[in-house]
Amino acid sequence: MNTLKDVIASSDLFSGLPDEQLEALCRISVPRLYKKGETIFSEGEPGTGFYIAETGMIKIYKLSFEGKEHILHIFGPGEPFGEVPVFTGKPFPAGAMALRESRVLLFPRSDFIDLLTRDPSLALNMLGVLSMRLRQFTVQIENLALKEVPARLAAHLLWLSREQNNRERVTLDISKGQLASLLGTIPETLSRIMAKMNGHRLIEVQGRDILILNHDGLKDLAEFGKLEL
Repeated sequence: MNTLKDVIASSDLFSGLPDEQLEALCRISVPRLYKKGETIFSEGEPGTGFYIAETGMIKIYKLSFEGKEHILHIFGPGEPFGEVPVFTGKPFPAGAMALRESRVLLFPRSDFIDLLTRDPSLALNMLGVLSMRLRQFTVQIENLALKEVPARLAAHLLWLSREQNNRERVTLDISKGQLASLLGTIPETLSRIMAKMNGHRLIEVQGRDILILNHDGLKDLAEFGKLEL
């Protein structure tokens, strides 16, 4: 079983830190357990700290004025979330909820700022991760604004292929309804697009498993085109 130090060291936010810095982070961390569907924080709440997922899966989401949910990102073990308010001192800009039973580590803002004041080198890792996170959100906004849903889905499947290190098969780790929200569409449209992509022999859907039949065709769809429906 991983120790608390192992969990912190496995995060991109703190990878490569020496033992003394990891131990200092252990001392200020607060383990918490959330049930499936339980809210971790809501949009507009004071940003009193940030989190690292130890187990489970966390969705970051926003609600429209009409109450429609849009998933911004989904995080798994080792990934940090809710970091921005640590530096800005502002409320959380979105909500976070456990998609399954999840163990997380909370790093209280006041304790973490004190730690950074004593050891500023800790901030270097965080700046790198925050820059990467900004790039991810920029790409997501570009996709939502400029690409049709089939291209967004193709890009997501290619990303899963890289993450899961498998060019031939990927496994969806979220429901199709959640995937639809992440891609900025509705489940019915997503199902139609998947069926059409199946008909074009780009993919074959087998429950939560998706076979990639034409990797180059999927890449072309993600980068250049839209699928005729």
